[in-house]
Amino acid sequence: MSSATWSSEHRGPLTVTDDFAVLDDPVEQAAFTQPVDGVDAQRESVLVVQGMTCAACADTIESALDGVPGVDLVRVHAGTRRLQLRWDPARVRLSELARRVGDRGYRLLPLQQALSIDERLRETRQALWRLFVAGFCMMQVMMYAWPAYVAAPGDIPPDIEQLLRWASWVISLPVVFFASGPFFERAWADLKARRIGMDTPVSVGILVTFLASSAATFDPSGPWGHEVWFDSLTMFVFFLLGGRYLEARLRQRTAGALDALINRLPATCERERADGARETVSVRRLAAGDVVWVRAGEAFPGDGVLLDARASVDEALLTGEARPQTRRCGDALVAGSLNLAGPVRLRLDRVGVDTRYAQIVRLMERAATDKPRLAVLADRIAGPFLVLVMLAAAAAAFAWWQVDPSRALAIAVAVLIVTCPCALSLATPAAMLASAGVLARRGVLVRRLQALESMASVNAVVFDKTGTLTREHLMLREVLLRSGADRAQVLALAAALARDSLHPVARAVAAAAPPADEPLFDWHEEPGQGISARLANGRWLKLGSPLFTGAMPEHDAEGPRTYLVDEHGWLATITLSEGLREDARVAVQRLRALGMQTWLLSGDRASQAHRIGQAVGVDHVLAEATPERKLAEVQALQRQGWRVAMVGDGLNDGPVLAWADASFALGRAAPLAQARSDAVVQGGRVMDVVDSLLQARRTRRVVRQNLAWAALYNAVCVPLALIGWMPPWLAGLGMAASSLLVIGNAWRLSRPDPEPKG
Repeated sequence: MSSATWSSEHRGPLTVTDDFAVLDDPVEQAAFTQPVDGVDAQRESVLVVQGMTCAACADTIESALDGVPGVDLVRVHAGTRRLQLRWDPARVRLSELARRVGDRGYRLLPLQQALSIDERLRETRQALWRLFVAGFCMMQVMMYAWPAYVAAPGDIPPDIEQLLRWASWVISLPVVFFASGPFFERAWADLKARRIGMDTPVSVGILVTFLASSAATFDPSGPWGHEVWFDSLTMFVFFLLGGRYLEARLRQRTAGALDALINRLPATCERERADGARETVSVRRLAAGDVVWVRAGEAFPGDGVLLDARASVDEALLTGEARPQTRRCGDALVAGSLNLAGPVRLRLDRVGVDTRYAQIVRLMERAATDKPRLAVLADRIAGPFLVLVMLAAAAAAFAWWQVDPSRALAIAVAVLIVTCPCALSLATPAAMLASAGVLARRGVLVRRLQALESMASVNAVVFDKTGTLTREHLMLREVLLRSGADRAQVLALAAALARDSLHPVARAVAAAAPPADEPLFDWHEEPGQGISARLANGRWLKLGSPLFTGAMPEHDAEGPRTYLVDEHGWLATITLSEGLREDARVAVQRLRALGMQTWLLSGDRASQAHRIGQAVGVDHVLAEATPERKLAEVQALQRQGWRVAMVGDGLNDGPVLAWADASFALGRAAPLAQARSDAVVQGGRVMDVVDSLLQARRTRRVVRQNLAWAALYNAVCVPLALIGWMPPWLAGLGMAASSLLVIGNAWRLSRPDPEPKG
């Protein structure tokens, strides 16, 4: 895809034969479209919407696509400008949907193109030009208007006064017809769709002010009188454009962490041909088995194996830690991690949607398109509220026309401008996006923005044990055998049973010895309990807990254990060693200091669970819990009034993670294996859970501050506008300042908080 295809300036509605047709290219489409649940008949695309300026734009785009045959889901997030779209390729084309959005004055772009340097420069350059024109003309108009403010009646001759008015009118033309263009385009698109958007009252205010002032300029003795407001007009356009420009820059900073991580892969890379020569190709043209060269500072384009002697890599995307990691020849490298020193060669094993990076991107894109409950409520209120704004402005104009016709127009325009609910619509998503971005930089991927609201109210934290409070990887410690059993053969059979399981104990057993070279039949795993299978000779084997295998242990060894039994009964006890995660005790103590109750909920025997619980200092320990009992215990806590956060390894805790008020999946396997958690802690640090809960509390405080400010702003400014104490230019300044304050307050969340408050 050439950059020119996407960076051409949009002037009016586009056709399918223009920029939109490239969206139907299967190769290009693979970068932003995936099958839903593996079914190719339904696809999900995440695109960036160009041209959005406020939360009402999201509703405009959703209404343009709702009800279109073949479209099953439309969700637009104003803060990130993301469109999440589920559609049926057999019934509708993406280019057709993009045309519908184009008819409303917006453009759909793939993320990589939307975040490209050329596209950003074009958007920034155009916004700055509009702002410059408005600012320059405002100063000129103010210079011509100033004599009328300071001169006494009769000091300015009528012909000079009329000349100054004509000069102000001429200089106001670029402000109305160029600088104000975005307001009119959005308002016209909304009116064609029979809607009232946030740019509608602004556009009405600009047009009414300009037309009335023009009428007074052409015919000072006419019905509109001799008052002109060119200075107010140019001033509030300048303030609105300046506010939106700064708002866009702040929005980029709050959501920038998500964008930077999602768009980390390079657009092209160097592939090694069979003759040893290198060629530059698009990363979407790579395939498993290709050998690529990755220069210093670039991200690896796929998962693969290092072919050079060594490499220094940054895996912060996966772990949240930016410390360099050394990888040697034959070690695995993952897409999205950065090469820090010198060019290296990589043989690709997985590319595109098969990489772990793609799994992470899908989680983050889902968060970027999620709408928090308060944001949805604000969007619903915005539409009816704008209708009331228009009616209030008309009522104010009518009332003041009876009292002082010369002030009626200015007061109506001030009401239109000052009551635009931009700050209300931005209050929640701006704060939550800022927090999602800062957590992403720490290696915590928030799957749903709404989860931040749930996390903020958590007062009880329930931990799984193995792989959560203890290290993920267990080591073989001791093997007790039935009389006459061969240790190597027993371990080989146990490893064969365990090799296809993802449970930490099973993985440790599988790694303890080479698996037996015997086929297994009727292999079955009971989540959290054990594994059973049948050998070719009909011999049955079970590996797992005492409850699952029926083994009756005669001693109480320290450490996790699993039991191997056959048709004759107990065959072996395999004892593993586990250690606490380095930060587990500190994290639990921090939670208790914050006033939260802590539970350890484990499927292990009581002695082992209590040993770990005592070591980390949790308040309560519940042992020998099946997945069903874990779910029942969490439900019981919720019935008692606790707001529960569940922390598990994401492997066999799916039901309880899904049911908890907030849930965290710990460990590297979580993005691939756990789809029911609210957040994925990639580095496996327990303190990241604490930091996330504290960040959620900070987010809640900022959201409340933003909503309080938006309410206070309207409560104070609307009466001032109605009684005539707020001129249009001051209303424009207040509206811009209100949105900036909300965004700026949310931006504080992206900075570190050394001592977050509970």
